[in-house]
Amino acid sequence: MNIFRYNILLFSVLSLMLPVCKLNAQKITLLFAGDAMQHQSQIDQSFRNGKYDYSSYFQYVKDEITDADIAIVNLEVTLAGKPYKGYPQFSAPDEYAKALQEAGFDVMLNANNHIVDRGNKGIIRTLSVLDSIKIAHTGVFRNREERESVYPLIIEKKGVRFAILNYTYGSNGFYASKPVLVNYIDKKQISEDIQKAKNLNVDIIIATMHWGEEYKLTQNKEQENLANFMIKEGVDMVIGSHPHVVQPSIAIVDSVGNISGLIVYSLGNFVSGMVAPNTEGGQIVKVVLEKQNNKTYLKSAEYALIYRHKAKYGDKTDFMVIPVSLAEKTDSSDRIVIEMSPDSYIKMEKFVKNARAVLNKHNENVYEYKLKAPF
Repeated sequence: MNIFRYNILLFSVLSLMLPVCKLNAQKITLLFAGDAMQHQSQIDQSFRNGKYDYSSYFQYVKDEITDADIAIVNLEVTLAGKPYKGYPQFSAPDEYAKALQEAGFDVMLNANNHIVDRGNKGIIRTLSVLDSIKIAHTGVFRNREERESVYPLIIEKKGVRFAILNYTYGSNGFYASKPVLVNYIDKKQISEDIQKAKNLNVDIIIATMHWGEEYKLTQNKEQENLANFMIKEGVDMVIGSHPHVVQPSIAIVDSVGNISGLIVYSLGNFVSGMVAPNTEGGQIVKVVLEKQNNKTYLKSAEYALIYRHKAKYGDKTDFMVIPVSLAEKTDSSDRIVIEMSPDSYIKMEKFVKNARAVLNKHNENVYEYKLKAPF
């Protein structure tokens, strides 16, 4: 066989093999949302016809959440039962957790500064409600034995094993009494937990952190140092919440252009009743991974801005999470899906302008994407 015919044959064989390799690659999508809160204005307005109704909240983002293989949200309330109260010591209706689940969330994070608002009873009831609706959760435990048996939280999807860690900087001066445990930020403990995750043969380690300074649009040195520490220890993604405003994201790219780690300093609010500047919305972050030949790669990380819209109907207010891209008036031919009053639109524009100014300036290799219309 001459060399020309040999090369043609080799090229043909390789061409046939390439589609097989692509077929063997598993694509997995993760979605992260920020602080899911229930202030008194939200609790009051959601009570209709003798029950708590959250059907309006997530209609415009449900498709995006359910399309993700794993969707994770910070549940920044307790489910401590009646009386239902907002700030400063939250207790939300059980229906709220169910609505988040029906919107498509698979995991709820509990280690935050409000988890001890109603003491041990509030914590235990919160965990019981989440267990009753069969949704995964982490960060807070009934006792040490439970923590040792279920932490880190392991989620497996499409052959990829994820370990999810969750910690908070504090709990507003309240502390759970024994045997209940809350995961607080402690480098020694975090390092031990990362090693335990590695021993469980996971593909990806995600550390979800409740940290930073409220209302600050950029991260502080403490966040940076802790994030870098965890990345060096073997964490693949560090995802932050608590400031109630968006903060920058960094996709760490290696010498050959692959993403070797992701840091999101703050997702901001997913939905809340807050009215302080820049708290009316947040970002959802979508991460695409690929597993091929028993190795998992971070392929991309993007963010979409979301806004907490309050639609007025007479004396009632519907709170809803809306993708900015579906309400924004642009010069393109994109169809405006969500109509807003001029006053509401101006408020959204202000939030968007400030958020984009920060993220466009400080983000590294994490870019904005637009959500598709849900109908």
